[in-house]
Amino acid sequence: MDKIAVVILNWNGCDMLRNFLPSVIRFSERATIYVADNGSTDTSVEVLTKEFPSVSIIELHRNYGFAEGYNQAFGQIQAEYAVLLNSDVEVTEGWLNPLMSYMDSHPEVAACQPKLHSWRSKGQFEYAGAAGGFIDRYGYPYCRGRIMNTVEGDRGQYNSVAPIFWATGAALFIRLADYVEVGGLDERFFAHMEEIDLCWRLRARGKQIVCIPGSTVYHVGGATLKRENPRKTFLNFRNNLIMLYKNLPSDELNYVMRVRGILDYVAALSFLLKLQFPNALAVWHARKEFHLLKQSYTSVREENLRKTSAGTIPERTKNSILAQYYLCGKKYFSQL
Repeated sequence: MDKIAVVILNWNGCDMLRNFLPSVIRFSERATIYVADNGSTDTSVEVLTKEFPSVSIIELHRNYGFAEGYNQAFGQIQAEYAVLLNSDVEVTEGWLNPLMSYMDSHPEVAACQPKLHSWRSKGQFEYAGAAGGFIDRYGYPYCRGRIMNTVEGDRGQYNSVAPIFWATGAALFIRLADYVEVGGLDERFFAHMEEIDLCWRLRARGKQIVCIPGSTVYHVGGATLKRENPRKTFLNFRNNLIMLYKNLPSDELNYVMRVRGILDYVAALSFLLKLQFPNALAVWHARKEFHLLKQSYTSVREENLRKTSAGTIPERTKNSILAQYYLCGKKYFSQL
């Protein structure tokens, strides 16, 4: 059994593999490196075979998406720890050591992440995870180092190990046994919000998630879907609503969902005012599909609540991060 399995999910990312896989091979000497190919139609598998013979290839024969792709891949490996690593991440020397050392000595921690910096601007945190993630009571995610679209520079302000609500799926270091125990990523999400949902379930079962600032990686971000892509908007809104329905305590569910309905319509109106009509329509479609899927998640919700005790309900920020940001002008994590 491997101590650490670094698993990179690839779909038609031949150029990304050539650009970023060399750093993973060079600086992950304590790990076995896998590339799980999600049914690519480019030359990815051929390039891996010829140019990166030390990398193990897991061939998946269609595009399962991020969530099911990783579940499929993890079903074919044996390791104590697994790392979900995006194909557009450049790692640094010794990046795995602080993560492994902390996890080895803290069995209560199920998952952790390094600091996530921007590959394009390496002194800046990166949108998708920065120095660890949180959510407010209405399900809106934000990070130490990134609130909404305001991304901080790294001045050492988050250089302490800290408990977080969720760790980024761009570089998620996790105990494979814990991943399997909670059912892995929700395959119906396809992509987006799946790591937050996973971390919520881990936290609800008494596990901890942390950010380890002694490790840093660089993330390009938006390599699969750009931030303004309507498909991304649809997945983010739909999956966020599903996540809330799956995991919210019963005494909060109705109120939070009513408020989210109002906030989602405000978001759609904002897209309309910006003449981003496909994104406005994506919000409406996301809410419609959530309501179509809601009943099919009833048993999942019941199981999640059954496995959550009062002492392990994960805390979310009580105040709306939207209100803090847009009405109170609090654009940095330290101001909250």
